[in-house]
Amino acid sequence: MGTPKSADVIVVGAGNAALVAALSAAEAGATVAVLEAAPKTTRGGNSRFSGGIFRIAHDGMDHLRPLLTDEALVWADKVELDPYPPERYLHDLTVTSHGQSDPALIGELVHRSYETVAWMKEQGVRWELVVDKLFDPDNFDPDETYTLPPGGALRATHEGLGLMHDLFAAVDATPAIEVVHDAPAHDLIMDGSACRGVRVRGQAGFAEYRGSVVLASGGFESNPRKRLQHLGTGWDLVKVRGTAFNMGTMLDAALDAGAAPSGHWSGAHASPLDADAPPVGQLALTDKLSRYSYPYGILLNRDGERFVDEASDEVWLTYAKTGSAIREQPGAWAVQIFDQRTVRLLEPRYSTANPVEADTIGELARKLDLPVAAAERTVEAYNAATTADGEFEPFVKDGRSTAVALTPPKSNWALPLDRPPFVAYPVCCGITFTYGGLHIDTDARVIDTTGRAMPNLYATGEIAGGFFYHNYPAGSGLVRGAVFGRIAGISAAGGR
Repeated sequence: MGTPKSADVIVVGAGNAALVAALSAAEAGATVAVLEAAPKTTRGGNSRFSGGIFRIAHDGMDHLRPLLTDEALVWADKVELDPYPPERYLHDLTVTSHGQSDPALIGELVHRSYETVAWMKEQGVRWELVVDKLFDPDNFDPDETYTLPPGGALRATHEGLGLMHDLFAAVDATPAIEVVHDAPAHDLIMDGSACRGVRVRGQAGFAEYRGSVVLASGGFESNPRKRLQHLGTGWDLVKVRGTAFNMGTMLDAALDAGAAPSGHWSGAHASPLDADAPPVGQLALTDKLSRYSYPYGILLNRDGERFVDEASDEVWLTYAKTGSAIREQPGAWAVQIFDQRTVRLLEPRYSTANPVEADTIGELARKLDLPVAAAERTVEAYNAATTADGEFEPFVKDGRSTAVALTPPKSNWALPLDRPPFVAYPVCCGITFTYGGLHIDTDARVIDTTGRAMPNLYATGEIAGGFFYHNYPAGSGLVRGAVFGRIAGISAAGGR
């Protein structure tokens, strides 16, 4: 082991949460070392694979305009957007997590969301509207009003790739920050409950970095052994939507040092993914294999049966739990089926798939190797349960449902499947991040098992628990990382 290296603040990880922490610590006057396990070519953590959506509280389009690039402003007058006040944001977080989220943490997340994104713009992050995620702008009908989901309206320009490009550009332009690649953190250097630094594993031995520590190294979603241990049977076989480097090493190191666990350890963000997706995310595809247009069709399992309400709410409030429902089906597999009524509404990401098409449900079932009679009965029962009540409105919850006539029901956008050719997309479960993590407070300090803050140890992003349980509102993960990354950087710089 060589001579220890030092900086005022050591940030473990190099995703959105980590780089925001580094920038805020440097802004507060600290020197910073960022330790990234990945080589430079694949740096950026899960954030680089993300869709870049930031769910923030806002007062409507005029409130978002100052954040947007000039190019993005072109769409500002072409779409409608309701305000997304803090109360609604808190409601969505509370409902999706069944009321189990730490109220102090989610309160901080919500109330600092807008100011954090505005600060990120000052650092050089560019922002745009989410106008091509759930529909194709090339097919935009100028006579049709497109309403953006207010909680999922804002994203980084060029999604996760653009987000990390802009953050790294800001970091690289900051002399006080050094980024070290191929530097997997292996353990914490502890003095009782106080953290003194990080031990990094190298091929020829270990190196030490001394300073206050911000853990922003992700959850354990990339580790099949830990997924099996914490999430349960079958989770070791699911596909990973993001980085291969989130192994949970520093999560375990902090717990071994006395940090208290927090959150939903058997829960994870898991969404529908193309059945032919690679086992681990590839940067050439980022999130282009996600399949989120299922509210406009139906989902069948290998037995030819529906198993979930495909449209219980807007997709940004259901997609992160729908993957788990698919994983529970035979073979952890399902198929999304659409007809010509709604195929035009499929989001552009479906262009990366190889759909199965047929003129009848029976023929489609045979091509998919589903039991033909069962699939035909399921579609017939679904069609019979749909009604003509209410106008079909694809961009807002329209209440067109199967009501009590079907189990499970379909609560919105319940159009019959009766206009061939039918188009099918096989899907599986893709895990994005895990919900269990370290107990932190509103200053991003890691709390130990006695309820005390551990000196010089902070955490942000996926490694921090207490935010999400059971489900997740789209875009709140990146905001969680950024809000508490900024807090952690300032706290760590002040505690040096």
